Amino acid sequence: MNKPNLVIFDCDGVLVDTEPLANQRLAAWLTEAGYPVSYADCRRQFVGRSLVSVQKEVEATGVSLGTDFVERWYRELPELFASGVQAIPHVETFVSAVQTAGIAYCVASSARVNKMHMTLGQTGLLPYFHDVLFSATMVERGKPFPDLFLHAAGTMGFAPADCIVIEDSVAGAQAGRAAGMRVFGYHRDPHSDCDGLKAAGAVLFDDMRKLAGLIPIA
Repeated sequence: MNKPNLVIFDCDGVLVDTEPLANQRLAAWLTEAGYPVSYADCRRQFVGRSLVSVQKEVEATGVSLGTDFVERWYRELPELFASGVQAIPHVETFVSAVQTAGIAYCVASSARVNKMHMTLGQTGLLPYFHDVLFSATMVERGKPFPDLFLHAAGTMGFAPADCIVIEDSVAGAQAGRAAGMRVFGYHRDPHSDCDGLKAAGAVLFDDMRKLAGLIPIA
């Protein structure tokens, strides 16, 4: 495998450990609105996707989440993460190694930029990514479509074939592969869909310390 020119990180579940809290809250909200879904099913069905796409899918079944659903979600995030957000174990070591190697890197997330500022800020990772944050709000279609990754690569000045993507969701892996990029699927979380990640074409790994052995960065 050739040394990449650009490493694109997903945010939630790859850099910051927010998926459990966020999906517990989302499952509760959807259930209260009349769309019964368990935490585990919420993880399988919606992880890695934008809230706009989640709302569209749910409301297609006849359940109304309200016109302010997305805005309410983002208003409540500070309370949700008030107890603190942790970085994914050992991810900062890998990010630092990429930086030291002189390889370009960025974040491409389904979340809004202000949410990334919040979670990356709480974990101390924001200084690495402050000026290279790309959100699904910047493109017409979010993951699993390739638009966000193509936008990030184009803005950073790299061809898709020279980029790699670090993802934890099936939607994200599908988006990365559709963009023509190599994808690495992180599955340390017991709720990760390993079969789905593999089917999407991701190279699986379960420990951030293993990444440097999978990706030539030196």
